Amino acid sequence: MQKYRRLRYSSLAAAGVAAAFLVSGCTMEDAICSNGEYPVKAVGGTTGSACVPDDEEPARGYVRYPKGKVPEHVDDKWDKYWSTVVVDENGNVTKD
Repeated sequence: MQKYRRLRYSSLAAAGVAAAFLVSGCTMEDAICSNGEYPVKAVGGTTGSACVPDDEEPARGYVRYPKGKVPEHVDDKWDKYWSTVVVDENGNVTKD
């Protein structure tokens, strides 16, 4: 009887944690950047990115992503796309 009571409490706890994630809007996906930062892409290659504090401009050699095309989570649509293209110092795609 004790064994079933523990199982029931464990199930309730697991359900509670799952509900908390759903209600809070948390996700199990890895964010590209932390809160208070935005991602930038390295100029001249398919690889290379960084995170910059919201109140700062990107360092030389990095550009902002275009609005509406910013990767938010690892392996999301835009993260995958930007890993296949090269941009120039103005953020224009130069090579697919």
